[in-house]
Amino acid sequence: MNTPSAPLNRTISVAPMLDWTDKHCRYFLRQISKHALLYTEMVTTGAIIFGKGDYLAFNEAEHPVALQLGGSDPADMARCAVLAQERGYDEVNINVGCPSDRVQNGRFGACLMAEPKTVADCIHAMQKEVDIPVTVKSRIGIDDMDEYKDLTDFIQVVADAGCKIFTVHARKAWLKGLSPKENRDIPPLMYDRVYALKEEFPHLNLSINGGVKTLDDAALHLDKLDGVMIGREVYSNPYILADVDKRFYQDQAPVPSREEIVQTMLPYVEKQMTSGARAWNIARHMLGLFQGQPGGRVWRRYLSQHGTGQSKNGLQVGPELLVNALAAVNEARATAKAYQDSRVS
Repeated sequence: MNTPSAPLNRTISVAPMLDWTDKHCRYFLRQISKHALLYTEMVTTGAIIFGKGDYLAFNEAEHPVALQLGGSDPADMARCAVLAQERGYDEVNINVGCPSDRVQNGRFGACLMAEPKTVADCIHAMQKEVDIPVTVKSRIGIDDMDEYKDLTDFIQVVADAGCKIFTVHARKAWLKGLSPKENRDIPPLMYDRVYALKEEFPHLNLSINGGVKTLDDAALHLDKLDGVMIGREVYSNPYILADVDKRFYQDQAPVPSREEIVQTMLPYVEKQMTSGARAWNIARHMLGLFQGQPGGRVWRRYLSQHGTGQSKNGLQVGPELLVNALAAVNEARATAKAYQDSRVS
């Protein structure tokens, strides 16, 4: 086993989001915040062990970065944890929160809240083989197992197996009757239950997830908890991370502008295209960069309309996609300013 690394600072993290937080998304987000802990989208043990692709690929610039793992067989989970450590991941997180039918059929995700002993066995097997943290992300309950005691019983069993770090999505999950999307909105948020967990288990590191829209929201949660995980808001408005380093990590480095972030992404796009990626594979994660800003709609529209096609010479669209989109934003801003100036005069 490797020598343990410095403890991870989990004050702010970005949630694992299937089909969203791939390596391109994480590299982009890292240009905005140097300290927020990033999570991969969930990867199953079957994909890692039997898949033909490289499901553990990431860029060194992504650190600190955690692998979220889906599975329930202790031996397979341990094997994948070893591979994750060998590849350099800073943490392995067990998915005990996803409610989709496909995940349930594979016997992992939120359905494992009904099997705390299985999760405990996975924790024990994984921690025997690796030094990096093995953590759990769960819901506050599932179906009719949604009383506070059901949650504390689950946490107790898993903590007794050696897990000391939990992220809790403050909604229950309905395994039948609601889609994964509906499970992110319809069950009510119950932040008080997560706060109560921290009071009952003060020795555990507990982060909260669900419904966090602003850094002020995060700060309120941090008065009671160890960390805050932000999901969809970061994806739709990634520049929310721009103030994270100064506000929560006391890093006084200058905050990059949106325009500077676009410039830092150009060589990355070019390099990834030499490995078979398309510019759109990266640009799609950047659609929200100018969210709420003048020209934000122009930015999104230009990327969406031109990102998947070919350039005028018939070649695949490359880094110029971002350059041209930024030029369109600046042009729209100039036009709007000229119009405003003419109204004033």
